Amino acid sequence: MAAVMKPRFQPPFVARSVVIDLDGTLIDTAGDLAAAANRMLAELGRPQVELPIIRGFIGNGVKELVRRTLRLMGEPSNELVNEAFTIYMKHYSEHLHDSSRPYPGVLETVEALQRQGRVLGCITNKRDELTQPLLKALGLHHFFEIILAGDTLPKRKPDPLPLLHASQVLGIPVEEMLLVGDSRNDTEAAFGAGMPVACVTYGYNGDQDVRELNPDAVIERFDELPALLA
Repeated sequence: MAAVMKPRFQPPFVARSVVIDLDGTLIDTAGDLAAAANRMLAELGRPQVELPIIRGFIGNGVKELVRRTLRLMGEPSNELVNEAFTIYMKHYSEHLHDSSRPYPGVLETVEALQRQGRVLGCITNKRDELTQPLLKALGLHHFFEIILAGDTLPKRKPDPLPLLHASQVLGIPVEEMLLVGDSRNDTEAAFGAGMPVACVTYGYNGDQDVRELNPDAVIERFDELPALLA
């Protein structure tokens, strides 16, 4: 339904502002997320889970990743999810960027966009207490004039609220912005906000090809982004 109702935008996009998802778009975080999940499972006396499986759970926030990981061994109680979440957060926060790195071309591209005078933002479903230090540790924080985490506002992607809030705060109409993401959460949020959206192919969208989400543009590498912009 969302794909039918969404407005149609064609590159080149005006994009006075470019707002970008974090996990799977800016930064490859899967290794550290999976390692924390397996440390959590070990502490709970449960078997380990392979990276490709946990990779498919990324994108809806840490608590949902924990819940889905536990669900592999049977439906978990809320009490178990809460206990496991606390354990997970301890391990992940202590190993936040052991292996996480910006994807190829990310640093050079955000520098180029900033030089062009475009206002940059980061909009993620990751918790703020994880988002801020990760961006700082990997040298990306200072590029963004607005950073909205999964717990910054009452609702997160796929709800359009974070995109509409960013538009309001930055004073830039949604149709003059561009969301860059990697998953259905991003496309649905953009459709709801009336904002153009471009998807990267290398991110965390399970086994589904992002082209099936009907974004306004698709890129194979992050450094292909400037070619989409007017």
